[in-house]
Amino acid sequence: MTDFDYRAIDDVIHSRVRLAIMSYLMTAGSADFTALKKETKVSDGNLSTHLSKLEANGYVIVEKSFVDKKPQTTVRVSDTGREKFKAYVDSLAALIGTA
Repeated sequence: MTDFDYRAIDDVIHSRVRLAIMSYLMTAGSADFTALKKETKVSDGNLSTHLSKLEANGYVIVEKSFVDKKPQTTVRVSDTGREKFKAYVDSLAALIGTA
């Protein structure tokens, strides 16, 4: 085991649902609420709660608009979110080592 301190792992991302959201958005760039719900397989309320935590910490940007008179929520990773996600992945790699 390395000298890595497991407490350095980002708790905002480390939740399974938030990790799924961030992972998807890192590759997709952005997604609407319906696509995120389908990809993460969680309820509306659960997804909304996790998006709120990510948004409150500056990891994602949530934009609400209307398309054909229907509300649409679009989510994208912020620059801070990209940096934090990369640091999170690096932290996991350091913890796991070359197992």
